[in-house]
Amino acid sequence: MGTAAQTPDLNAELVAKRDRLLAVLRGFEGVAVAFSGGIDSTVVAKAAFLALGARAVAVTADSASVARTELADARELAKLIGIRHVVVRTDEFRNPDYTKNDGTRCYHCKTELYTTVESLLPELEVPVVVSGANLDDLGDYRPGLIAAAEHFVRHPLQEAGFTKADVRALAKHWDLPTWDKPAAPCLSSRMAPGVAVTPERTKRVEDAETYLRALGLRECRVRYHEGDLARVEVPLSELTRLVSEPVRTELTRSFRALGFKFVTLDLEGFRSGSLNELVPLELKVKFRTEE
Repeated sequence: MGTAAQTPDLNAELVAKRDRLLAVLRGFEGVAVAFSGGIDSTVVAKAAFLALGARAVAVTADSASVARTELADARELAKLIGIRHVVVRTDEFRNPDYTKNDGTRCYHCKTELYTTVESLLPELEVPVVVSGANLDDLGDYRPGLIAAAEHFVRHPLQEAGFTKADVRALAKHWDLPTWDKPAAPCLSSRMAPGVAVTPERTKRVEDAETYLRALGLRECRVRYHEGDLARVEVPLSELTRLVSEPVRTELTRSFRALGFKFVTLDLEGFRSGSLNELVPLELKVKFRTEE
């Protein structure tokens, strides 16, 4: 996670959005923040704690789809913020509609998450679940937002008018160490549509990406394709280094030791959501959210 060298001032527009965010959250008797430890949910958790104090709780899902480093970061961030933190086990891997990975996986994952958190609301003594979705998440293929709507999840960042850039600016202002953290979607998102999601495969991806980060790569993805093929995405500036010796040989050997039969390097470089290109058009239309 990055750190802010200094706490920057906010411009008037962002001050107004911050105040709206806090006002939205103060309008609830209490909230359970769906807290992954990413930048968006971290800002919502911070705002919820400022607005509601003990009436805010961060809830983090734990399953085979969550990297161990992400879970550890979530625990650390919750402690830093001061918010009450609960880690719950989710059982999406027991759902065949999730594991078959036909392009609707995220919908079933979020349905499991929100159903689990909803069942805990009486025990947590809060009435509402909130997420970290921002305005940039609208107008795109977002099955998770459809599941959120079905469970009456609120999105305070959207309600307060926050874009992703606004979220990063406020996180930096609040000196949150995630202000410049790259996106870290769940491990199951690395499986190409049609490749069944299993704990063994998500662990393989986690170990492969851990290897790449040990090489100093801050942004990287290991996409898992049919035939145990790993398609590695890194920034274009890093392509030459990965094909140079001895890095190439060691990387290939390490990935094969993890169980990949083929190791490929994507010449288009790193790009978020590249596997969405393989999702059938009818599903993209069905799970598209309105701007």
